[in-house]
Amino acid sequence: MSDLKQGTLTRILINPIKDLADTGRLSGILLLIATAISLILANLSGGHDYLSFWHKEIHLGPLEKSIEHWVNDGLMVVFFFFVGLEIKREVLDGELASVQKALLPTVAAIGGVMMPAIIYFSLNRTGPSSHGWAIPTATDIAFSLGILSLLGDRVPFSLKVFLTALAVIDDLIAVLIIAVFYTSNIQTNMLLYAAGIVAVLSMLNYFKVEATIWYLLLGGILWYFVLKSGIHATIAGVLLAMTIPLHKIPKLEHALHKPVNYLIMPIFALANTAIILPNNIAGLLMSPLSFGVILGLTIGKPLGIVGLSWLAVKAKLAKLPQEISWKHMTGLGFTAGIGFTMSIFIASLSFKDIELQNSAKIAIIVGTSVSAIIGLIWLTQIGKVPAEEN
Repeated sequence: MSDLKQGTLTRILINPIKDLADTGRLSGILLLIATAISLILANLSGGHDYLSFWHKEIHLGPLEKSIEHWVNDGLMVVFFFFVGLEIKREVLDGELASVQKALLPTVAAIGGVMMPAIIYFSLNRTGPSSHGWAIPTATDIAFSLGILSLLGDRVPFSLKVFLTALAVIDDLIAVLIIAVFYTSNIQTNMLLYAAGIVAVLSMLNYFKVEATIWYLLLGGILWYFVLKSGIHATIAGVLLAMTIPLHKIPKLEHALHKPVNYLIMPIFALANTAIILPNNIAGLLMSPLSFGVILGLTIGKPLGIVGLSWLAVKAKLAKLPQEISWKHMTGLGFTAGIGFTMSIFIASLSFKDIELQNSAKIAIIVGTSVSAIIGLIWLTQIGKVPAEEN
């Protein structure tokens, strides 16, 4: 009887969760659940206690930061290390390994960054809100691929591959934006120490040192120096990833996949969406800041991705992948408007004012939700359109 009950429990609960994890949908669902939980807890009668928890200071050696900052400056380094591994693998041995393969997703990603930034900045040219121009430029690779996976074989597999390549380039651009535009006062000595560590890591790679532990130990020292240099600490994760031997990357990615998607990203969502919703939320969403974020994600992303891709194809610089039509590209453009993780992260860097941060985060949630719904409905309706319709 107990075996029967166990089998029923496995069939009803465990197998569906495993299926969600295998198809990549679980990470997006967990982000939604974490966001909902955080917003609910923040807006209950004891919401201020919940916010106070994330702002509680924690001492770790010479460093003293709030729990929220430890999440954003510490845990998220692992996320950016994971992103860096994906970027390096795709560039050296994946969908971006040749100019022919990389050209169209690169053009699409550039368009998907430029147009949202232009839309946002056109509405926020002056004042403190102008610093948030990069917020709607990001695409959440896990969340957007999770939405595509909901469609199963109703969309071509090549569309998922193209979105992956586009999102990887988008992440690379986001990393460069953070490094260049979101830095505080540079501490030259700490920057030089960090450069020295990167040089040592590069030598380990050059001399084919196999033990991963040495890379990770030096990576921890690199993180400290980058943190103290004034450049955002998460850049250390990307720099470390660039020095990891290529043949070690698949194993590291496999080891980090579950911790990053099912632990770090939900914790990030909990910490960064702890927002007390204002009474005038409708009016807040009509502010230039919120409007810029929402329009940037929902209109700017598809317009930039499809527009620049169309120009590249018409100029015969690139061609659409097999089985992908312009209708698919439009649906992909909407899906790429799912900014969530990276957009929220950039919002936390853009504004010191909590009200501006919260306005941006609420707008990101709205813009991401609208993009996901439109992308899902659009791609469901068109299905697999024959290539002749390109």
